[in-house]
Amino acid sequence: MYGTLLVAAGAIGLSAAGAAESWWHERNLRRIPIRIHVNGTRGKSSVTRLIAAGLRAGGIRTCAKTTGTVPRMIFPDGSEAPVFRASRANIMEQRRIVHAAAQLGADALVIECMALQPRLQSLCELKLVQSTHGVITNARADHLDVMGPDVDGVARALSGTVPVKGIVYEAEQRDGPRSVIAAAARDRGSKLVSIHDDAVADISWEELGRFSHIEHPDNVAISLRICADLGVDRETALRGMWAAVADPGVMRMFHVAEANQDITFVNAFAANDPESTGHSWNTLVARYESVERRIALFNCRQDRADRSLQLADACVRWRPADHYVLSGTGTEIFARRAMQKGISPDRLTRAESEPAAKLIDVLRHQSGRSSMVMGMGNIAGPGMDLLDYFQQTQLVQDAPANRSADQNDLVLHGAV
Repeated sequence: MYGTLLVAAGAIGLSAAGAAESWWHERNLRRIPIRIHVNGTRGKSSVTRLIAAGLRAGGIRTCAKTTGTVPRMIFPDGSEAPVFRASRANIMEQRRIVHAAAQLGADALVIECMALQPRLQSLCELKLVQSTHGVITNARADHLDVMGPDVDGVARALSGTVPVKGIVYEAEQRDGPRSVIAAAARDRGSKLVSIHDDAVADISWEELGRFSHIEHPDNVAISLRICADLGVDRETALRGMWAAVADPGVMRMFHVAEANQDITFVNAFAANDPESTGHSWNTLVARYESVERRIALFNCRQDRADRSLQLADACVRWRPADHYVLSGTGTEIFARRAMQKGISPDRLTRAESEPAAKLIDVLRHQSGRSSMVMGMGNIAGPGMDLLDYFQQTQLVQDAPANRSADQNDLVLHGAV
């Protein structure tokens, strides 16, 4: 039923009766008392899902829409459907999301900003969402060609979604971008709520460990604060978040135990800027302090030399790895820069153009009795093959002991 409603809502768009469309849109907005507009460089989709799950658990009838890896509409019962697009993405699809949420009787709509151009980000807020609560997860050096030229420029662009006379929550920890967001909040007459390090530190490893995927404490902290301000207590909100479906692009971990060796593999290939990648690495090193070895796997591409240089420059400032493995093509570019920056050659292995099977041998050789391996850089080529290996191997190991050999073979090949 929900999917049919969403597709039917897709027929609504701009037409000659623009004034009537605007009137109906304003009417739909007024029918949804809580409207939460989520923006930021990283974590938008995750935070959108976390907030919606927490509010649902608290008994607030909530719809949500993400724009991440796969655009999705999430309904009040937690089910979801892909957002239909007749052609390429257009910010006007936010109108039909609002229409669908109003038709479903939603008390809250949590919607991820889908615009990149600064002018369109502001348009999304002022005309299409008109949020009561805004969220800016962070402002990092990404898409500088559009939102730059620097991080403060990114913060200014993201601040286009600060609500008018509402509340804006931000979890950016640096003074420069935070002051930009604060100025935007003052300009639009909104209250600013900053999520500081102490709120992030309050999220325990035990709580993070109950997610089915790797979730950043920053994302959880800002989501919990919004839920609390809307009347949902911490424990209730967390239970909802733990039970919710994760975004398809979220970081996931896979555990493989073979031949007296435990390897936890973390898929972080989607974090494609050095700052976000470093943040993820440092978080995981702290989380996996008890393992014997922590291995940083950088999957390189010859045609992405700039990214290799950026990551090589950045990784020496992160918490150190016990070993660095370079896969893909153009690994010499990364290796030469990393050694110039102080990484010892005996802690670095180049596996130039090697297939996934060879990479697995390299990782096993470096892993000792237990290890955490984080894959980053690019997913193309051996990155995807490596991810497939860990996914399928874990599926087989997690299969019930009473499966027949034929059933295990079906699991291995993705048929079950």
